[in-house]
Amino acid sequence: MYFIPSIRSDIQSLFMARLPQTPVFLLLTISTLISFLAIPSTGENYGFVKSIEGEKISLGKEKLSHFRFYWHDILGGKNPTAVSIVQPVANSSTAFGMVNMIDDALTEGPKLSSKLIGRAQGFYTSASQQEVSLLMAMNFVFIEGKYNGSTITVLGRNPVFNKVREMPVIGGSGLFRFARGYVKVKTHKFDTKSGDATVEYNAYVMHY
Repeated sequence: MYFIPSIRSDIQSLFMARLPQTPVFLLLTISTLISFLAIPSTGENYGFVKSIEGEKISLGKEKLSHFRFYWHDILGGKNPTAVSIVQPVANSSTAFGMVNMIDDALTEGPKLSSKLIGRAQGFYTSASQQEVSLLMAMNFVFIEGKYNGSTITVLGRNPVFNKVREMPVIGGSGLFRFARGYVKVKTHKFDTKSGDATVEYNAYVMHY
């Protein structure tokens, strides 16, 4: 808050010269002056939030896009893309409590050598004691074409042994600001020895 010194001085002099000088009255007068002379530094006074029209930030027309790509989770070898940061509870048949941090490749085709279109960055954790079910939180960071630098955020439950799983798209950035939708997930390949997996993602995203 800022005060205008000259105006404050003039008004205070005027009030003090003409009005009773009792302590209670002086206190009320000072409080009133402060409430009128306090001016926000922005020049506007709407608190911490105000409503705006969508047209003012050039949202454009909302559209639905379908993206298909493959997610490669590699736990072994010289360059793993999934690293365990919390070990599972001992003797848990579902690896309950396990947390893996990921920086997985997203490719156009099912082979790891296919065209790279982005990375899946985030983590997944085993969140069920009854079945192998992951809580997944990740950003799809795209590097291809006009989507370069834009992201889609997925947060949801992934019961990995189900043939098809579904998780929500909760937001995004860049060309995916205000994004919403869902992804359908299907395992393409899984190595039971190494734990490496290739998973097909079909993302249906509403965005501007």
